[in-house]
Amino acid sequence: MRFHSPVIFIAVAVAASAAALTLTFAAPPLGGDVPTAQAQPAPEFRNIDTWLNSQPLKLADLRGKVVLVDFWTYTCINCLNHLPYVKDWNDKYKDKGLVVVGVHTPEFAFEKSTKNVQDAIQRLQIKHAVAQDNSYGTWKAFKNQYWPAVYLIDKQGKIVYSHFGEGSYGATEKKIQALLAEPSAAGS
Repeated sequence: MRFHSPVIFIAVAVAASAAALTLTFAAPPLGGDVPTAQAQPAPEFRNIDTWLNSQPLKLADLRGKVVLVDFWTYTCINCLNHLPYVKDWNDKYKDKGLVVVGVHTPEFAFEKSTKNVQDAIQRLQIKHAVAQDNSYGTWKAFKNQYWPAVYLIDKQGKIVYSHFGEGSYGATEKKIQALLAEPSAAGS
């Protein structure tokens, strides 16, 4: 945030400091590897309005695969900056067991239009599955708070990695590779 007046900056800083002293906020979830003992089963995709580029998917049916869930919206500049990496991972690893699901969760009312999302998918040349999450059902199930946000789900269906915002592309790709190299659970 850019301030034009030092007086405004000082007033905001004092108010923020006072709020920090009197209120306790829950810290946002940390990104990166999730400790094994804390890895939780990934929630199912919920209340999806429309599936684009795919038949409806269920995480339970994807056991034995590595799943990358990418929360995005087509007007978010951070999502657009992040998208080439997601598309590249899909292209590189889809034949090796990676399933990419873009969960399009709108920030603005016009982003709820399926036609607008379809046009964006075509314009952006997105080939992976896109779940249109207009009611935030899947967003809430994942307890997500960010655009973009990446969750990696291992072959057993547990969330084992997350990253929020842009960046950490090398670390994310290394985690994808490591998860793909892991053996599938018996019976998967």
